[in-house]
Amino acid sequence: MDVCRVDAGPYRWRHFSKWPVLLLAVHARPNAIQSPMRDKLWYLKQVDWLGQLSADEAQHLESRAATRIFRKGEVVYFPQDVGQTVLLLASGRIKLKHLTPDGKEAILAFIEQGELFGELALLDESERGEFAEAVNEAQVIAIPADTLRGVMEKRPDVALGITRLVGLRRRRIQNRLQNILFRSNRERVSHLLLELLETHGIADGDVWQISLRLSHQEIASLIGATRESVTLILGQLQLEKLIQVHRRQLTVLDRDRLYCETKGQSPPAAPERGAAREAALRSSAGEQSRK
Repeated sequence: MDVCRVDAGPYRWRHFSKWPVLLLAVHARPNAIQSPMRDKLWYLKQVDWLGQLSADEAQHLESRAATRIFRKGEVVYFPQDVGQTVLLLASGRIKLKHLTPDGKEAILAFIEQGELFGELALLDESERGEFAEAVNEAQVIAIPADTLRGVMEKRPDVALGITRLVGLRRRRIQNRLQNILFRSNRERVSHLLLELLETHGIADGDVWQISLRLSHQEIASLIGATRESVTLILGQLQLEKLIQVHRRQLTVLDRDRLYCETKGQSPPAAPERGAAREAALRSSAGEQSRK
């Protein structure tokens, strides 16, 4: 068993077989890129509710934390791993996902810089129950759950910040599951676009740019649909002048009309739905033939 220590007291990343397993000691594989430990405090201070800590409190948190950089596609933790650390994303992007019995990916959420994940370790030391995978090169700071619980007991403002973060993420996942059960594919796509406007929207005059670039397959994995269905629906929405798509860059042209879509209402200024559908089908068929 190869063990690679990082300069963080007793906390280390350990290698079991071929996969990393997060234990009470934070583990890392020998071929992982290790980052300077002096950077941890700076990253901790960038999180709003952690930035309110005193110098001594922040130093204590830093002394118990470990950091590591994951390459694109590396798994941060597996569903069967016991959750004994809470993870803070210092840079990059992480996706939380499940795999269906037939091997299809179901994306639960994307984690952005400054967000916690694996936060259910604060409640108990049960299994993670999901995959966390690096979308691109990502720097992750691991904090022992018991250490962070100690901070929360002393600082109600920190506890409130974490509670709000956890609640917001769980509500979004719950809403997405309800959409899968009760909404059409078109309504699911529209609802996801509005959700992305809240989390990644950038106003650009009268339109909104979505800074998170997603492939059609990733959108499909987020809403429980097929890639072909997503391609067709995005084509329809684009022909109806609700959105614009260019190389994974999504732009919402009419937010109000898109909101009507989430309610199952016909956008008042939209062209004939049938004509738009036929055009989208032709576009989709052309795309498939080129592949």
